[in-house]
Amino acid sequence: MKREARIKAMQILYTCDFQNIDIQSVIAMEEEPDQLSNSLAKCCYEHMEEIDKIISSTLQNYTLERLNLVDKAIIRLAVSEMLEGKEPRQVIINEALEITKEFSDLGDHKAVSFNNRLLDNIHKTLK
Repeated sequence: MKREARIKAMQILYTCDFQNIDIQSVIAMEEEPDQLSNSLAKCCYEHMEEIDKIISSTLQNYTLERLNLVDKAIIRLAVSEMLEGKEPRQVIINEALEITKEFSDLGDHKAVSFNNRLLDNIHKTLK
C-alpha cells in the first residue's frame, strides 16, 4: 500500500518537472486522488530547495540537471522521507530502489546501482 503511494507521489513529482507546473495543478488533474501520495509529494515539493541542495552536494562528478526526471523524482522523494524521519532510512532506500527497478532501470542495473550509491551517501551525510 505504501509503495503504491510512493509510486504515485513520484509520478506527481515527475509530472511537475516534466510539464514545468506546480504541484497543485498536477493534483487537480488526478482522477483518483490519494491522500497519502499527495501528502508525500507535497512535503517533498515544499522542501525541494533543501532537498536539491542535499542531492547536489552529494553527487560526485555529476549534476542534478543531468539526472533523468524519473530518477530525480525517486531520489527527491526518498530524501524527503529521510528528512521527515518517520521510517527507517534503509526501508526508504530499499523502496526507492524497488521503484527504480520498475520505472527507470533498463535491465542493466546501472540506474539501481547509481541511485543506491547516491542514496547511501546521502544517508551517511544526514547522520
